[in-house]
Amino acid sequence: MDKTIIISNRLPVQLQIDNGSITAIPSVGGLATGMKSVHSGGDSLWIGWSGLTNEEIPDGLAPEIDKALAKHGSSKVNLSSQEVDGFYYGFSNRTIWPLFHYFLEYSEFELESWNTYKAVNQKFADAILEKSGDDDTIWVHDYQLMLVPQMVREKRPNISIGFFLHIPFPSYEIFRTLPWRKEVLMGLLGSDLIGFHTYDYERHFLSSVRRLLGLEVSFNEIHLEDRVIKVDSFPMGIDYKKFSDAAKIHDANKSDQRSELQRRLDMHKESDPDAKFLLSIDRLDYSKGIAKRLNAFEYFLNKYPQYKEKVRLIVLAVPSRSNVPQYQLLKKEIDELVGRINGEFSTVSWTPIWYFYRSMPFENLIDLYTSSDIAWLTPIRDGMNLVAKEYIATRTDQTGVLILSEMAGSANEMNESLLINPNNFEEIADTLYEAINMPIEEQQARNSILQKRLERYNVEKWANDFMTSLQNQKEIDYSYKSRKLSNEMLKVITDDYRKSKKRLMFLDYDGTLAGFQGDPQKANPDKELYDLLDRLSALENTDIYLISGRDKDTFTKWFLPKKYNMIVEHGVWISENGEAFSMLENVKKDWMAKIHPVLESFVDRTPGSFIEEKNYSLAWHYRKTDPDFGQKRATELNTVLTSLIANDDLSILNGNKVIEIKSSNVNKGRAAMRVYSQKEYDFVFAIGDDWTDEFMFQELPDSAITVKVGRQKTQARYYVDSIKNVRDLLEHFVDQPKK
Repeated sequence: MDKTIIISNRLPVQLQIDNGSITAIPSVGGLATGMKSVHSGGDSLWIGWSGLTNEEIPDGLAPEIDKALAKHGSSKVNLSSQEVDGFYYGFSNRTIWPLFHYFLEYSEFELESWNTYKAVNQKFADAILEKSGDDDTIWVHDYQLMLVPQMVREKRPNISIGFFLHIPFPSYEIFRTLPWRKEVLMGLLGSDLIGFHTYDYERHFLSSVRRLLGLEVSFNEIHLEDRVIKVDSFPMGIDYKKFSDAAKIHDANKSDQRSELQRRLDMHKESDPDAKFLLSIDRLDYSKGIAKRLNAFEYFLNKYPQYKEKVRLIVLAVPSRSNVPQYQLLKKEIDELVGRINGEFSTVSWTPIWYFYRSMPFENLIDLYTSSDIAWLTPIRDGMNLVAKEYIATRTDQTGVLILSEMAGSANEMNESLLINPNNFEEIADTLYEAINMPIEEQQARNSILQKRLERYNVEKWANDFMTSLQNQKEIDYSYKSRKLSNEMLKVITDDYRKSKKRLMFLDYDGTLAGFQGDPQKANPDKELYDLLDRLSALENTDIYLISGRDKDTFTKWFLPKKYNMIVEHGVWISENGEAFSMLENVKKDWMAKIHPVLESFVDRTPGSFIEEKNYSLAWHYRKTDPDFGQKRATELNTVLTSLIANDDLSILNGNKVIEIKSSNVNKGRAAMRVYSQKEYDFVFAIGDDWTDEFMFQELPDSAITVKVGRQKTQARYYVDSIKNVRDLLEHFVDQPKK
C-alpha cells in the first residue's frame, strides 16, 4: 500500500527512560497536532530524531526505543552529540535561523557546521530511502532539512516530494550572503511542491531561484530540466476547536475548580475591575522582539502616565536554545530590563511587569489567554505566530484586543487586529492606548470575523490543502500541443527510421545539443558531442544538418574540419560536405548601422548584457543580467525595435535570453524546406528548443518527427525534457542497424 512519510527534525513523541524502561509520550501542539490528519493509521510513517543522542541511549536499549516509537508510527534517525551540535545548534540555529529572520549580524558561516549539516541531511535522506517505495509520498518539514528533497530525488527520481518551510524565506539581498546559497536552493528544488506561510516568502524564494540559478519561473512554477516544481503559500492554522473548547470548559469552572494561577489572576481583577492585563507570550528568541516590547512599554507608561497602576504586562518567555551565546545574552538583557522597569515604576500595590521565564502547561496558557484583555505580540520577524490565533480562539465572548506585528506571517490573515510596526515606539504607545479604550462592540465585531476565519482554515485544513496540492502536482500532465516522447513512441520512430530509404535530420545546437553559457563563445562542443555527431554523420542514407542561429565563423572553427552539414545564422549560410559556407539567402546588412547604436545604449544601461555581431544579424544577449531587470529591459527594447523597423524588411526574434534582429525572409523553416525539397526523403526528423525552431516545426511536412526540448507550448509533435534526453534520443538512431 502507498504510504505517506513525514520527515521533521524532531519526532512527535517524547521519550522517557526510567529504570531501563522506555515510555513514548505523544507531543502536543504545533506540527504534531497539525499532522494528525496526515499521520494516521498504518499508511503513514514519521521519521525524525528522537531527542536522545547516541551517547544518551543506554547499551542494549536501542531496540526497545524502536519498538516504542513504532507504536506511534515513528522511526528514529540516530544522531551523535557532535552531529547535534554542528547540525542543529550550529548551522541550523547559528546560520539559517538568524539569516532567514534578517539578523545577519548573528549569522555564522562555518564550513565545519555546513559539512555536518550536509552529512546529517544525508542521514535523514538515507532513512527515507530505506523506508520508502517509488509510489509513496514524502513531506519534509522545515529549515533543518533543506537538502533532503534533492538527496532523495537523486535515488528515487519518480517519488512525490513536498517541502514546507515554517520560518520566513528572506529577500534575495539577504539570502545571497549565504556561502552555500545555490546548494540550499537545489536541495529544495528536489521537491515537487514547496510551501510557505505567506506569498511574500514565496515571492522571495522565486526571486532567489531566478537570480541565483537562472531558472525559468512562470508564475509560481519553476522549470528544471525534466520537472516542473510548484511553489505556493499555505498559511498554517491552529487546532481551533481544542482552544475554543478548552476556553469554554475553563469559563464554566467554579472557583474551587480553578488553577492556582487563575485564582491569583481573579484576585487582581477583583481588586481593580478597571485594570487591564496585557499578555506577551513568546519563545525567548531575538526574533520575537521581547526587549523592544519592554522598552516600548516603558515608553507608553511615560507618554500615558494615567495608566500607571491601571495596566499590568504579563511576560511569558519560554526557554529556547539556552546553550547558544546570543540567547544567553538576550536572557541577561531581558532580566535586566524587567528589573529596571519594575524598579522605576513599581508602587507598594503595583508591579508593572510580571515576568515568567519558563514553559507553562496547557491549562495555564488557557488561564492567561482568557484573563488577558489585550494580547501584545510584536515579533521583529516571525514565520507565522500561532499564539495570536490561539488567543483569538479562546475569546468565547469575542472580547479582547489583539495587537500584532505586521512582520508576523499571521498578520496577512488577521487584518482585523491592530497591526503595528514593532520598531515604532510612538505607534505602539498610541495603539496600546487605543486597545485599552476600544469599545466592547468594536472588539466583538473584529474578533467575530477573525474567529470565523480561523475556525474555517484550521491546522487540519492547512495539512490537507498541502497534501491535496502535492497529489494534484503529481497527477498533472504538463501537456501542451506536443506529447512527451515515451519509450514506446521512440521505438516506433526508430523502427520507421530503420525501414526508411532516405533520411533527413535537423539538429539545433544551443539548448539542444549543448547547454547555454553566459558567453556564447564558451559553449564549445565537448568530446562526447563530437563523438555522437561523428557517428550520426557516418550513418548510411542519412543527411544530418546542424541548424543554428550561430554565426558562420564560430561554426567554421568548430565543425567545418569535421565536414558536417551546417545551416547557420537562421538560414543565411549553408555548408555541405565540408565545403566553405555559401549564401543560402540574398540578404542585406545596411540596416545594421541604424540598429547597432540602439543596442549599444541598452548595453550601457543594462549591466551584464552584450551585443553579438553576426554577418547578417545583430543579437542582444541578457543572460548574465539580473533576471527581473533583464526582462524589463528586453520588453523595453522590443518596443523600441518594433517602432524602428516598422518600414524595413526585418524581424525580431525573441530567443532564450536573447533578442535578435534579422531579415524577415530568413528563418530556419525556410532553410529547412530548401534542403528538404532537393531529394526524396521518406523520414524527416527535427529537434530544437527555441522560439526560432518553431519556424522549422511549422514548415516541415506533417509526417516529419518534430521534437521540442523543454516543456513550453510548441508546434512540435513531441517534447523531451533536457539536453541529456536529446543525446540519449540520438543514440537510438546511431544504434540502429545500417541499411
